[in-house]
Amino acid sequence: MAAKSAVVIPARYASSRFPGKPLAMLAGKPMICHVCEKAAASKADYVLVATDDQRIADVVTQYGYTAVMTASDHPSGTDRIAEAVKKAASDVDIVINVQGDEPLIPTSAIDDLIDLMEGNAACEMATIAVPGNRDTMTENNVKVVFGCDGKALYFSRSMIPFARKGGVPDQVYLHWGIYAYRRETLEKFVTLPAGRLEKSEMLEQLRALENGISIYVLTRNLESIGVDTPDDLAKAEARLAEMNK
Repeated sequence: MAAKSAVVIPARYASSRFPGKPLAMLAGKPMICHVCEKAAASKADYVLVATDDQRIADVVTQYGYTAVMTASDHPSGTDRIAEAVKKAASDVDIVINVQGDEPLIPTSAIDDLIDLMEGNAACEMATIAVPGNRDTMTENNVKVVFGCDGKALYFSRSMIPFARKGGVPDQVYLHWGIYAYRRETLEKFVTLPAGRLEKSEMLEQLRALENGISIYVLTRNLESIGVDTPDDLAKAEARLAEMNK
């Protein structure tokens, strides 16, 4: 029997830079519903929105998607996802974490991660990286380096690999915050304490590497616009209008 998969979208109302972000209107509908549409178009068996806010749950349900109410004190979106899976997707083996502020996430990114997890039983976690430009990246752009086996070596807000004078600058890869987990890996991950590297970089995925959990990195030439601020929302609106011409 083929493994079942679920896309789980963590969505909080509170945001220091953009309160109420999941419900911000984008091209005539709440942003969270754009993310749900992308997920629903994938080969995943389920699409769940994990939230602690009734306003978000009501809108998600109104648009025909499934919302799962979770505790309000989770330290991260990953913990919220784990609770939602336990409550509403007990038969799922593969979990795809798609952020609620990625309304333009390509459906192919979700499908490729599901294919990888289905085709490689040894794969515990996986993610996506795209080519980046050294000259335009900031600490808000997370970079990743990976080995010949496709497994992540490190994630950082700093420029990696560093191009020393006299060296040959290597391609920089920008990490996208989409993850695939084996169910048992997700359940293990949320029991682990935050590690020293995670606390330093403020990057949750380093907890996996610090505890010996391998993360496969798929490199793709894809585009998306993550919405962290109202300015980002305007960019996503313009991009959607361009795509719909």
